[in-house]
Amino acid sequence: MSRFQDDFMPQYRSIFLSDVHLGTRGCQAESLLDFLRHNSCEQLYLVGDIIDLWRLKIRWYWPRSHNTVVQKILRLARSGVSVRYIRGNHDPVYELLSDYVQRQDEIISLGDIAILRETVHETADGKKLWVIHGDQFDAAMRYATWLIHLGDHGYTLLLWFNRLLQGLFRRLGLRRHWSLSAYIKYRVKKAVQFINDYEHLLAEETARRGYAGVICGHIHHAEQKTIDGILYYNDGDWVESCTALVEHMDGQMEIIHWPVVLRFDQDVAA
Repeated sequence: MSRFQDDFMPQYRSIFLSDVHLGTRGCQAESLLDFLRHNSCEQLYLVGDIIDLWRLKIRWYWPRSHNTVVQKILRLARSGVSVRYIRGNHDPVYELLSDYVQRQDEIISLGDIAILRETVHETADGKKLWVIHGDQFDAAMRYATWLIHLGDHGYTLLLWFNRLLQGLFRRLGLRRHWSLSAYIKYRVKKAVQFINDYEHLLAEETARRGYAGVICGHIHHAEQKTIDGILYYNDGDWVESCTALVEHMDGQMEIIHWPVVLRFDQDVAA
């Protein structure tokens, strides 16, 4: 989807974002700011891993654009947009703040933003969708997103590099045969299987809870499908794919792929 002109701003009922990873160099903060400036909503769901507290503990990285994203979200909340922040595995804000801020049942109120472990969203057409980050259903190591982007050219390059490795092994007198390309293909298959397992585990639990569908993130893989009668939505990420899940006013859901905005160092306004 192309960027919209200033005189036409789509109005959505709900927008779902996850895996922004503010505080990391991979975060596409400028692209997210551009998206938020050109799209409006009544409800904004932040479905986990918005601020990468894990990485910030290791090394502090917080450019101006990341701060502007936070300011923009706070301004949306103050302007009347209902903002809900679902905890993720990289930003366990619910657990960190539970002893310090106002709490009502399982909802923590941080100013105008509600922070939850999970929640249920009811669409305009009456479907109840379970909203959860999804790390609880990660049965394996985190999916290596770069593997899925390998394509034909990448595979050809791997075959060429594999021949170089085999020549090196022969020069070193090593008789073992190890195929880099076969190893990568195996890893890709394992990655695809992991995504499939993740999606089906969430769909099974959603059905068990009696909801029509689930909205999640975590694996950085935007998807919209039906699994055994259960609606499955993954809103993707803002590290590589720059995707968001939106709900139109009639309850229809759509994944939006937003153009990547080139990074810059100067101050940016929310």
